[in-house]
Amino acid sequence: MTKMKPSSSINRRNFLASGSALLALPWLESLNPLSAAPALPKPPTRMIFCGVGYGFTEKTFYPTEAGALDELTEGLSPLQRHKKDFSIIKNLTNTGATDPHGGSTSYLTCANVTGTPGKRFHNSISCDLLAGKQLGRNQRYDSLVLASKEENAGGHGKGMSLAWNEAGKPVAGTRGPVELYARLFGQSDETPEEREARLNKKKSILDVVLSDAKSLNGKVSPLDRDKLDEYFQSIREVELGLVKDAQWAEKPKPRTDRKAPEEGIEGEAEILLTYELIALALQTRQTSVVSYRQPVASVIKSMGMNYDPHALSHYGGSPTRTEANRLRDKKCTEMLGKFIDILKRTKEADGSSLFDHTILSWGTNLRHGHMIRDVPAIVAGGGGRLKMGQSIVLPEEDTPLGNLWVTLLREAGVQVDSLGSSTGIIPELLT
Repeated sequence: MTKMKPSSSINRRNFLASGSALLALPWLESLNPLSAAPALPKPPTRMIFCGVGYGFTEKTFYPTEAGALDELTEGLSPLQRHKKDFSIIKNLTNTGATDPHGGSTSYLTCANVTGTPGKRFHNSISCDLLAGKQLGRNQRYDSLVLASKEENAGGHGKGMSLAWNEAGKPVAGTRGPVELYARLFGQSDETPEEREARLNKKKSILDVVLSDAKSLNGKVSPLDRDKLDEYFQSIREVELGLVKDAQWAEKPKPRTDRKAPEEGIEGEAEILLTYELIALALQTRQTSVVSYRQPVASVIKSMGMNYDPHALSHYGGSPTRTEANRLRDKKCTEMLGKFIDILKRTKEADGSSLFDHTILSWGTNLRHGHMIRDVPAIVAGGGGRLKMGQSIVLPEEDTPLGNLWVTLLREAGVQVDSLGSSTGIIPELLT
């Protein structure tokens, strides 16, 4: 028998190699090199909401039957390597949406934005901001709201991002990868005194504005009073943001080896770069919640096609537009597949992947053309809490889209009873 060299630490492989008997050694705690190290904290749950604008080609994108995603449609085929890591859900409708051109206006709020006849437009808080209030409390940003730089609404409708605050007002969002990189990793040259002066100046301006607004409260009509209440809520959110800015002012932003992006990146390259930065933002624990209103027109242009996205979504009767739309479908899911690749290869401190702890939603408030019923909804990740690798056909047509958001929020640990027009959860999505 071969002699073992004395050592202060026992190596399991050497122990097995030293013996001639074909015996399986039981797992011994002392052979585990990590056994003496303290347990690492479990990585937090992350949520990502992506809105991709106009819908997809009816006959070549959507699965027609329920069951395992063994054979993917043409439009979903770029996701073949991830087919066990996502599910697509049928029969969801944003029941609060009535305007096909409204696009993403109520996509993450599911509010009845048209309201009662004669009433003005009104939205409510979006699920990404709702999640951020709970999941992002101890991080630099409650949530990251991302928008594109393009002027073309691209099927997204009113607003500048997917996010709406508690007062039902649109959140502008960070526009493009250059701005996002600066927000995540830009190092300020401000002195502590300059920073304090800047924050105090903002606070004093808010105090003056708020005082002036409150003086009007008893002099306006009930409708205007409602507007003032929304205004006060917006001011309150700005105040809370200033408080958090002050709390994080002394803590430097993380460093990264990733070079700052150059100006002028658009279309497919813009989206893929933004996907990389989203992963970095989550990995460096700057936030746990991200929403991203993706560009549409610039993606089509970057593919070498000269189509307006609205005209392209009305592909029926035109073989050339139909073919172009099918190519756009595959480009969108090709980029989604690369995003999942990024999340899988981005490692947590405990060796698991970022994807293992992320719930990713990817879809749009339009099915195609002017069809706002049965909207596409792809969900990926979930860390084993969600049913993956399935085409899920819900038993009820026009199941509220809000039910999906409530389901995902609860699985992420967010305490929520309802959202917009929701009526419950989606048990078919749960393991």
